[in-house]
Order: sequence, then C-alpha cells, then structure tokens
Amino acid sequence: MECPNLATSAELVRSVALLQREAAIAAARLVRRFRLPAHARDDLRQDILIDLLERLRSFDPARGALGAFVAKVVEHRASRLARRIARDLYFVPVSIDDSRRSSGDPVRWVDTLAESDGYAALVGQPVDSFGELHRRIDLERGIACLRPRDVALLSDLGERTPTQIAEHGSARATVYRQLHEIRMRLTAVGVSPAP
Repeated sequence: MECPNLATSAELVRSVALLQREAAIAAARLVRRFRLPAHARDDLRQDILIDLLERLRSFDPARGALGAFVAKVVEHRASRLARRIARDLYFVPVSIDDSRRSSGDPVRWVDTLAESDGYAALVGQPVDSFGELHRRIDLERGIACLRPRDVALLSDLGERTPTQIAEHGSARATVYRQLHEIRMRLTAVGVSPAP
C-alpha cells in the first residue's frame, strides 16, 4: 500500500531543509563579516528564517523556483541586517562639520578626537579608554615581575624570531622554555595573552 502524500511530504521536508540551510549560511556570513560572537549566529539565523517564513506566502511557483525565491529573500534580509549591524557597530554621533566653536568656525570631526584615542577612533570604531588604561597597568605590573634576561629576550623578539635568536646563542629549546616561563609569570600576575 502506497501513501498518496509521500511525494508532497518529501517535497515539504526538502523545502524546509532548504529554508534552514540558506538562513544558516547567511547568518554565518554575517557573523564572519562583522566578527560577531558565535552566539549571535543563532539570533541572526532565526531573524532571517522568520522573515523568510513570513514572505513565503507570496511565493508563486509559476514565476520561478523556490530556491531562487529563497535566495532573493535571504539576500534582502541579510543586507538589511548588515546595514543595521554596521550602524550599531560603527555609528559615531558627531557630524563631520559640527559648528560648536564660539567664533563660528566649523569644527571638523577629526578635531574632536583625542590623540590618545588612536587610529580606531579615527576610522569610527569604538574606543575603550578605561580598557586601554587597565591594559597598560597590567603590562607594567607584568614587566615588573620579569627578570632582566626575560625582558632582554622579549625586546629581542621584536626584531628576530626564536629560531634566529637561538642561532646566536643557546639552544632553541632553551629559548622556548624561557618563553614558556615568561608566559607563566605573566599569567600568574593576571596578564592574559593578546586576543
């Protein structure tokens, strides 16, 4: 005995799989593009999937294939999400020509940035001054716990690789062992490796 709805059930399963796959791919692209945390992928996927399910009513098989319709809807929603994410990440609430001087001369946006904010502020990325201060204090505390030969090795690493340093002195294993000890000392005083 053959089930009459088997073909439509199989089509439905393929269609749902297509919707989920396309939404997951678009969400993964957004996470990679904007370097978002991994947990944001599920939220973005759900957002894309909900939009896709809402628009699925307007799908007309006479006008084209389901795959093309899904691709276009996902692309549209992903681009809207990308604009929103970019606005939230990189929005700087100062206009380029903001006149705030008492003399009436316009103030350029660049003039409102402190030199200590660095390049990140210049290109519109968020600046965490307190985080930078804490990092500087941590580094000073970390350097204070190191031996003079460790500091010499670290300054040498700015110009040469561990292998090149080993060629001019002790064995390569000794250099790597010393680097491991430096990491352990820094970790012990609370200085974590750079991300």
